[in-house]
Parts: sequence; C-alpha cells; structure tokens
Amino acid sequence: MSEGSVRLAVLVGSAREGRFAPTVARWFGRQAGRHGGFDVDVIDAAEISLSLAMNGEGGAPVSARLAAADAFVVITPEYNHSYPAALKNVLDWFRGEWHAKPVAFVSYGGISGGLRAVEHLRPVFAELHAVTIRETVSFHGVHGRFGEDGEPVDPEAEVAAKALLDQLEWWARALQDARVARAYPA
Repeated sequence: MSEGSVRLAVLVGSAREGRFAPTVARWFGRQAGRHGGFDVDVIDAAEISLSLAMNGEGGAPVSARLAAADAFVVITPEYNHSYPAALKNVLDWFRGEWHAKPVAFVSYGGISGGLRAVEHLRPVFAELHAVTIRETVSFHGVHGRFGEDGEPVDPEAEVAAKALLDQLEWWARALQDARVARAYPA
C-alpha cells in the first residue's frame, strides 16, 4: 500500500454470463487509480466461490481482503428492480469486515441506471454497520453509455466519479481515525 493511501475494495456484484460489470469495473478502477488517494483491490463475485449454505468453507480469503479495506465501492447492475443474488451472498457471508467503513455505489442498468438496486442496498449496509455515502455514479441505458474503448461517452461520468471518490476518501479517513481512537461497539 502507498503511504497514506486508502485501501479501497471494489466489489463487482454481478456474476451473470455476458455481464457488463467488467467494463464498468475497469473504468472505475482507472478512475480510482487516477484519483491518487486509493490502493484498489477488485473483488469480483463471479471469481469467488461462497456456498449458499454459509458453512464457512472458502470464505477466509475473501474475509481477509474485505477486512483489510478502509472503504468499499459496490458495482451493481439492477436485476428485477433490485441487486444480484451473488452480491447478496457476499454481503451476508461477512459481518465485522463491513463495520464502521464507508460504502459507495456505481450502478448501471436500463432506464433507472441501477438506482433501485442502490436504494435496496443502503438499508442492508446500515444493518452491517457500514456508512453509505451520498454520491453515486449511475449509468442509464448502460450499453449505449460506453464506447468500444471501454470509456464512457459522456465526460460527466468522470466528474461524478471524482465527486464520489473525494467523498469516499473523506469518510474512509474519518472512520479510520475513529476506529483507531476507539473500537467500534458492534
């Protein structure tokens, strides 16, 4: 980790075949890298195996990566007016790893741009003792929002990403200081 950087876990929530998530995740990862305040770890729900039985098998490597993070960005599509089952499974598998850490959202989808998924995720993260931040990045009609080069066609996406990252960095540092000063009472 770079001196003074915030450890950012980018959680890619879609595991569907043919998903658009990798395009969005690569773009956002580049934005976080350019921002300069973050060391980024991408955790892709499609690349981890967590049993629906939640029997504890296979969770340790993911747990360690989540626990090491100072902040999270969840990249989520909207499936049936909510978020993907693979993402829900990752969230439910872990508890303390989320405590007293900020969470931001980058969503995508059709007409709503994934914002209904984000609104369903906010109370889940509240239950996990995480703090969701106000700024979001949302891509409405996502397939028409990115060029063949994997970059958004609207330059305002970079402006929105910077606002999200600025706010996330502030919350990450504030909550990190708070966790050092006093253990979080979960």
